[in-house]
Amino acid sequence: MLKLFFSPGSCSLASHIALEEAGAAYETVRMNTGAWDQRKPEYLAINPKGRVPALVTDRGVLTETPAILAFVAQSYPAAKLAPLDDPFAFARAQAFNSYLCSTVHVAHAHKHRGYRWADAPEALAEMTRKVPETETACFQLIEDEMLQGPWVLGEAYSICDGYLFTLAGWLEGDGIDCRRFPKVYEHRERVRARPAVRKVLADEAA
Repeated sequence: MLKLFFSPGSCSLASHIALEEAGAAYETVRMNTGAWDQRKPEYLAINPKGRVPALVTDRGVLTETPAILAFVAQSYPAAKLAPLDDPFAFARAQAFNSYLCSTVHVAHAHKHRGYRWADAPEALAEMTRKVPETETACFQLIEDEMLQGPWVLGEAYSICDGYLFTLAGWLEGDGIDCRRFPKVYEHRERVRARPAVRKVLADEAA
């Protein structure tokens, strides 16, 4: 059985949603990143990167959200969570998820994880100050150019949607009103209403 190591409020929510949407048989292990569970030796033996998510499979451990999402979509093709029969369309899905991972998430991380890039208090303060500006620019691009509607890739729900939902859920905490991006906001509420997403949110809140 698959085993997902997750932390509530983190990007691991996207992988959790994908597993539930796929109808996969899986179990979860809750990590308290505030207590640095991700840096404990027993977890570092599973994921030396010391971050979530990590997905334990019968072939080994997968890390990085885009990789886990692609694995889930390809492992459960009947769920139709990605356009697997169209290499170009699948690459576009991968491009969107890679943008969320490499740019949008990093823009957010400058607020809480600035110590990864700097030590000086003034540098950390400047990174935190700039988060609303950089994150707004990211979501404006998604709003204007990337979110096709009603779902990210158009008419079909995919692994991209749970991932965008996850990162859009951080906006208010970063001082940004999601309603300034009407398409993103409506998408977020559309995803939230899905039965699988409601179940995952309830499980993570428990």
